[in-house]
Amino acid sequence: MPTLLITGANRGIGLELCKQYLDQGWEVHACCRKPEKASQLNKLANKNKQLHVHELEVTNEKQMDALKKTLKDKPIDILLNNAGVHALGASQFGKTDNKAWEEAVAVNLLAPMKMMEHFVNNVAISDKKIIASISSKMGSIEDNSSGGSYAYRATKAALNAVMVSAAHDLRHLGIIALILHPGWVRTDMGGPNGEISVKESARNLRKILDECTLEDSGKFFDIDGAIIPW
Repeated sequence: MPTLLITGANRGIGLELCKQYLDQGWEVHACCRKPEKASQLNKLANKNKQLHVHELEVTNEKQMDALKKTLKDKPIDILLNNAGVHALGASQFGKTDNKAWEEAVAVNLLAPMKMMEHFVNNVAISDKKIIASISSKMGSIEDNSSGGSYAYRATKAALNAVMVSAAHDLRHLGIIALILHPGWVRTDMGGPNGEISVKESARNLRKILDECTLEDSGKFFDIDGAIIPW
């Protein structure tokens, strides 16, 4: 049975990916900051024994260590770094707050790096061997035509660089490292005017993850499978 480990799983795209992978017969290890408040995730877990909910604040390395011990030598076919923050307090020029910057760096950049380091061996012994991080087209420097969103853009661009390095460093293990833009989705973060639904985004992300090969490692995928310029 293939296995997914995903962060930020209590709502939005993360929650929908849990649902869709469970429907496909996968075992899912879903991480969120406060499991006791993740009502939809818990309701899903009560209906499906293949869903395991874990407490994980992605900036808390002690919790990450504990999760590593819990999963031990379990093969993880897909490690999906989905948790992220928009850092609205560091969006406007002249009004960027240091704490908002620090949170964005910790959640959007350092956490995916640490998750890779903690669970790389689990991924390496799996069949699919995929590590993917949810980035954003807003992390593309070439695509930036509107400015603003300083911390969000910067941390996503830095995440892209981290994933490309990982693609090179982990290639000898057969691991595929992917960078994924989920589209402009109608979620709490994306807002009500998003172009696609959560279900559409999750379905398209799964298609990319299902069809990727080692030759795709290090690529920056748009939600339709096209390659996004750096």
